[in-house]
Amino acid sequence: MQIQVLGSGCATCKSLYELTKRAVMELGLHEEVEYITDVSKIVEMGVMTSPVLAINGKPAMVGATGDIEQIKEKIQSFSKE
Repeated sequence: MQIQVLGSGCATCKSLYELTKRAVMELGLHEEVEYITDVSKIVEMGVMTSPVLAINGKPAMVGATGDIEQIKEKIQSFSKE
């Protein structure tokens, strides 16, 4: 599974990145969370708001950090696909 956080590098984006890394660890997964600050990558996904939590190349959460439980739910729902 590929897990990415895309954002401009702002505090909200960094917060989502840190929460996502923690969620992955708490779920016992061994995936690396990639942090991408290249705005063109966000546009390529077809979204215009950041931060973006992307799983397997698809936006799972856009424009908000959410909380760790929401992030875990998103990761788990994609892992079942």
